[in-house]
Amino acid sequence: MLTLHPAAPADHEALTAFLRGVDLTLSGLDSPSVRLWVERDADGAIAATTGFELSADGHDALIRSVAVRKDRRRAGAGSALARHAVERAAACGARRAWLFSRRSGPFWRKLGFGPADRRELARRLPDTYQVRLFTETGQLDREVAWCRPLP
Repeated sequence: MLTLHPAAPADHEALTAFLRGVDLTLSGLDSPSVRLWVERDADGAIAATTGFELSADGHDALIRSVAVRKDRRRAGAGSALARHAVERAAACGARRAWLFSRRSGPFWRKLGFGPADRRELARRLPDTYQVRLFTETGQLDREVAWCRPLP
C-alpha cells in the first residue's frame, strides 16, 4: 500500500533528481499549480511520485510525474499512483485526464486511457508547464497523447 504525501518545497531537490533518473519532465516542479505527491522509503529516499496540472478552466487535467523506483515496480504501485492522480484531479472538478507517454501505452490502456490527438491536448491544456515546454522545443510533434473521461 502506498503512503503518499503532498510534495513540499523541501522535496524539490530530491524530486528533481528522482524524476531526472526516470527520464520524466522536470518543468514546473516548483510551481504551486503542479500538484505532486511523493512516497518515501524507510530511509527517507523518494521511491514513487505522481501528480497533475489543471487547465485554466479546471475541466482538463494533465497527469504527470507518475513514477516508481525500479526495485518497487510490478507490485501494482504504478497503477495505484496513476489512480491517485486521476482521482484527485476528478475531485478538483476535472472532466478529462490527459497525459503524454511514448513508452507506456499498454499500462495507460489498462487504466482506461485511449490514444488522443496531441494537438487537442495542447489546445485544452496550453498553460501547463509540460505543454509549454514541448511546444517551445518542438517535442510536441514527437509525443504520444492519451486521454480518458473522468467520473
